[in-house]
Amino acid sequence: MTYYIDPGTGSMLFTILIGVISAAVYGAKNLFIKLRFSLSGGKVKDTKTNNTPLVLFSEGRRYATVFEPICAELEKRQIPAVYMTADPNDPILTDKEYKTLKTQFIGEGNRAFAKLNMLKADIVLATTPGLDVYQWKRSRDVKYYVHIFHACSDVTLYKMFGIDYYDALLLSGDYQIDQIRKLEALRNLPAKDLQIVGQPYMDVLLERKLKETKEGSNNKTVLIAPSWGESSVLKKYDGIIDKIKETGYDVIVRPHPQSYVSELDFITKLQDKYPDIEFNRDADNFDVLSKSDILISDFSGVMFDFALVFDKPVIYTAPENFDSAPYDAYWLDEPLWVHKSLPLLGKELNNDNFSDIKQLIDDCLTDQSFATYRDRARNETWQNIGHSSELIVDYLENKLKEINEQD
Repeated sequence: MTYYIDPGTGSMLFTILIGVISAAVYGAKNLFIKLRFSLSGGKVKDTKTNNTPLVLFSEGRRYATVFEPICAELEKRQIPAVYMTADPNDPILTDKEYKTLKTQFIGEGNRAFAKLNMLKADIVLATTPGLDVYQWKRSRDVKYYVHIFHACSDVTLYKMFGIDYYDALLLSGDYQIDQIRKLEALRNLPAKDLQIVGQPYMDVLLERKLKETKEGSNNKTVLIAPSWGESSVLKKYDGIIDKIKETGYDVIVRPHPQSYVSELDFITKLQDKYPDIEFNRDADNFDVLSKSDILISDFSGVMFDFALVFDKPVIYTAPENFDSAPYDAYWLDEPLWVHKSLPLLGKELNNDNFSDIKQLIDDCLTDQSFATYRDRARNETWQNIGHSSELIVDYLENKLKEINEQD
């Protein structure tokens, strides 16, 4: 007889199993310590030396751009740390040789979380939400958990309870503080340590942009960079590629990476239909963002990279289909910052103006007021521009000293 276990039940069973194993391991360890204590006449060696002072954990390569500048700053100051990743192809494992920073691949998926659940460290810094909610449990031998966000956006766009059990959060803008404090009050949670540091990967993009030298083009380039799924601009507005081709402007399509997994047939058909169009899959999106004059998207975070770093306008689709039910945003029942900010960055694509998309594009390219609005959005969500990695490492270094003094 064959039994089927759905993924949700499987995840729950795995979590229970990890909890049982962890309890058994800690029980055995505590018993061993007590036995050693009694046999040694009450003299036990200090085991603190087995702790790793600082651990950086990444789920995968797509977060390397957040961690790379932090790793570089740690290396610059010669602060010992261990970078752990659940992705064997994470570029931080191989792209650079570090002297004081150690890098480790700790297995994929549940294997990585099993290791993290019994980790010994003073501080863990991670981009991963869901600590103590899903498979990843707080280790009894980790003193402090710090979360860093991987985009300038609402902190409430994580799945429910995603950041509740971190000790500290590293933020990019003031408005995020208000969101977190409201969630803490609603859930009767202790106040977290909130630090506004900025956004490391955007600092790096800006630094590259300021150094770049490129030849100008006589023709405008329109970049379509959608999210994936049924609400994607490519599906919501069938024929959008044809409409933009009719404008005479150059067209680049950069599908979401998940599209090549979850809707490969759809993307393959588009590529076959438009062999003369570039479908960009560069791991590093800097070049394609840099050479494009305007971006068309839906609810992808790349819009804020494009507008705030490259200082260019965007065209977006209305967020009326957004369902806040799975997210922390549902608890606050207030407009999202991203939804309020999109009209400051460009114009909305809708059924009324789709037929004349060239006029919509031209209006965005020539309307100088968007430059002022971009400055306003940039000031709200991307603070400490150019200094985020320094501030992050300052914070971690001071927290390590504080923990050592307490010990």
